[in-house]
Amino acid sequence: MTERDPETAGGERLRRWRLVLGGGECDGTGRALSGRDAAMDGALEALYGGGAGRPQGERSAGLGGSAPRVARWLGDIRTYFPGPVVQVMQRDAIERLGLSALLLEPEMLEAVEPDVHLVGTLLSLNKAMPDTTKETARAVVRKVVEQLEKRLATRTRATLTGALDRSARISRPRHRDIDWDRTIRANLKNYLPEYRTVVPERLVGYGRASQSVKKEVILCIDQSGSMAASVVYASVFGAVLASMRSIATRLVVFDTAVVDLTDQLDDPVDVLFGTQLGGGTDINRALAYCQSKITRPADTVVVLISDLYEGGIRNEMLKRVAAMKGAGVEFVTLLALSDEGAPAYDREHAAALAALGAPAFACTPDLFPEVMAAALEKRPLPIP
Repeated sequence: MTERDPETAGGERLRRWRLVLGGGECDGTGRALSGRDAAMDGALEALYGGGAGRPQGERSAGLGGSAPRVARWLGDIRTYFPGPVVQVMQRDAIERLGLSALLLEPEMLEAVEPDVHLVGTLLSLNKAMPDTTKETARAVVRKVVEQLEKRLATRTRATLTGALDRSARISRPRHRDIDWDRTIRANLKNYLPEYRTVVPERLVGYGRASQSVKKEVILCIDQSGSMAASVVYASVFGAVLASMRSIATRLVVFDTAVVDLTDQLDDPVDVLFGTQLGGGTDINRALAYCQSKITRPADTVVVLISDLYEGGIRNEMLKRVAAMKGAGVEFVTLLALSDEGAPAYDREHAAALAALGAPAFACTPDLFPEVMAAALEKRPLPIP
């Protein structure tokens, strides 16, 4: 492997710094751009360049409110930048330049790179969306949902199936129900070298296979605006759980009202369009509804996904959590279900829940199957 030419390496560094700094007399690179680099610089300048506070005479662009210009820009960034960068730039454009209204136009939606954040924005615009846009919007949402299902479903089902099997394990199984692999592991201390065998003092096995429901899971999801990505992921996971015969899954979304979307779980896109992002929060009311649906407390897991900013009755909320846990319910509190880390959240409420044995933490989609497996088996949660 030959050593890289220092001049080439130095030139590449100057090129990158020039693209970052945006040109002008103060960037210090002295680097001129042409061709594809100039086009990339123009796309960056349109989003991160012009505006108040720039020196007089310095180049300025901007996207303004022009739909054709935005559509061209969306096409440009998909040409010049990789998918993850495109998604970040789209998100910044929506947040920095107020382009949400343009997403109500079908032509605009066809130009964007679909991702979780875009789905959240579309859901928040759902009520204002004209009929001519709704089908295009559903197609965009479905594409993202299918990508997420492909990424998450197989591992989730495998992890939870294993957890359900282990939770059904019995210590006096019939011969045909013995799990020989785990039985041998459990009795290795009883190995007799002279006979080259293990004496199985303790048998480990499973109950006879059954198609009946073993566990019940209630997903209780805060649909306030800050929870948009969590709503998307939770809806996908809800559909995956609902596809497992041994888990009875209920999905409830809430703001100041409570909506049960369980009957739509066969299609997470329908679930998502049944939500209404934004509005207030009444966790106590939502938990009261969930509590009323619990019929087998010892076999039930309740997952509250919320930043815990309670607009309802705080003490009643905590009493309901305590009552559910006292009855044998496994209660999980997720401050977020996304790749974005912990959001702003009510620390006082989080501390109060932790004192009840229901610690609140942010969870990534990749960790969620392990969290659910631990809850189903009633073992300590893998808190990051």
